[in-house]
Amino acid sequence: MRTQSLQSLIEKAVRNEEEARTFYLGLFDLVEDPLAKETLKYLAGEELAHKEFLLAYLRGEKKFTALAMDEPIDYHIAQYADRPDLKKDMNSSEVYLVAAHRELNSYNFYKGLAAAQPAGEVREMLLKMADQELKHKEKVEYLYSNTAFPQTAGG
Repeated sequence: MRTQSLQSLIEKAVRNEEEARTFYLGLFDLVEDPLAKETLKYLAGEELAHKEFLLAYLRGEKKFTALAMDEPIDYHIAQYADRPDLKKDMNSSEVYLVAAHRELNSYNFYKGLAAAQPAGEVREMLLKMADQELKHKEKVEYLYSNTAFPQTAGG
């Protein structure tokens, strides 16, 4: 597969981040739960930060090492639990599961872009972006598991 130009690759990634942000802001309007709304606002902010990072990277203002982070954990919840339909007044566990599916799609998007690149800085940057999305998935899957299956007094 032919390597995409850096400009077109970053533009595609920026569109992905814009779509994700729009998605979370739209979902924000569908829910009433304050904690779920706060989480969606956080995720929308993260997607905006990713977009800004990508644009700065394209301008040569940032190096991909700026994305350093802990190794994400994949609980594989989104891979095995069906994505709920979007609807007004979704409960918080549904919101988190929808978000987990969105983050899984973003993770796969960046992994696919990285796979099409030769070894080097661009591939490494895309893999780090994939890890960022996996880290978001980890957070919302954690929230999902704690709201869908709350701890009881008996353990």
